[in-house]
Amino acid sequence: MSTINKLVLASNNAGKLAEFQAILQDCGIELLPQSAFNVPDADETGLSFIENAILKARHAARISGLPALADDSGLAVDALDGAPGIYSARFAGQHGNDAANNAKLLADLAQIPEPKRGAQFHCVLALVTHADDPIPIVCHGVWQGRILPQAAGSNGFGYDPLFWVEETQCASAELSKAEKNRLSHRGKAMALLIAALKAR
Repeated sequence: MSTINKLVLASNNAGKLAEFQAILQDCGIELLPQSAFNVPDADETGLSFIENAILKARHAARISGLPALADDSGLAVDALDGAPGIYSARFAGQHGNDAANNAKLLADLAQIPEPKRGAQFHCVLALVTHADDPIPIVCHGVWQGRILPQAAGSNGFGYDPLFWVEETQCASAELSKAEKNRLSHRGKAMALLIAALKAR
């Protein structure tokens, strides 16, 4: 197992922090939010989830002096040519406004029939042991589904109420936290990360 026992999460998203802490606690890794080190949000200037995840991890590691974990995740909708993609959190213009983002997504898909509303949640994790780490660990998890015509469920955050999960026949927001951690893009990427850490 890797000797890493403390990580900075390059995010101020409370939902993500809780999900990651739940998954990492069994590995003996303490996960701290970047706000504990007064790390401001990095400028996400990359054009892909991978580029942005590495940018954010390096930024948090440089300021905190600790190994850092970043995720860049979002929703890619087939009928929208992969949008909102890296702009998922600010799809409607204001960063982190879930209600506005969901409303825009439903409006953009209003004329698209349900069989053609395929979508994927993507999560790319990047872990750097220091700011200039030349070999970051990069893990990519994908969760297949489709976009519902209206919201369902009250768990989760972001686009969860609109994301239909085929294997459970319900919306992501109707899953328990444990089920979501097992099935989701983030859960899949975290499983890959844990395997990579154990292999070190």
